[in-house]
Amino acid sequence: MSKKVPLRLCLGCRRHLPKNELVRIVKSPEGEVSIDYTGKMPGRGAYVCNNADCIKKAIKSNALARVFKTRVSEEILNKLQNEKEI
Repeated sequence: MSKKVPLRLCLGCRRHLPKNELVRIVKSPEGEVSIDYTGKMPGRGAYVCNNADCIKKAIKSNALARVFKTRVSEEILNKLQNEKEI
């Protein structure tokens, strides 16, 4: 029997894709937003495709700030744009 693959919604292109193909951004219980390289950090997670177009769309539409209901620092947004291949 095959294992069920979890799907997550990309904030850029709005497609449902396997979780392991997406980059996770997390808001910790303390309210700090960071890029989750392991996929296991505690907190509220949001996902975006690992390509420049989806990342730009998510940033331009302010999707991360809306999902987390908080301001996302320029440092995190720049880091996300600069590290397309995580």
